[in-house]
Amino acid sequence: MAETATWHWVCNADDLAEDGRLAARVGGKPILFIKHLDQVYALENHCPHLGCALTRGALEGFFLRCPCHDWRFDIRTGAFEYAREIALQTYPVKIEEGAIFVHIKE
Repeated sequence: MAETATWHWVCNADDLAEDGRLAARVGGKPILFIKHLDQVYALENHCPHLGCALTRGALEGFFLRCPCHDWRFDIRTGAFEYAREIALQTYPVKIEEGAIFVHIKE
């Protein structure tokens, strides 16, 4: 079966404040949206170490710190700070006509 990809509407762009977060289930996947320096990033919303939700993690520049055990992930690439081979899934995002969309392979 061929894999397809779809752009999914997430929210209005104004609904996500600077350094704000939005956790949503899109295409059956738990995704965390973060707006930082006027750019929106989308990454899987659980840490690969213990499975903790990253929604409450501290944002430190371009790094999101897991609230359970302090692992830090680059929100641009999903990579773990100390071992880039460990990474969160990231998703392409676009803002079009005042709305945020995420690209999900299904």
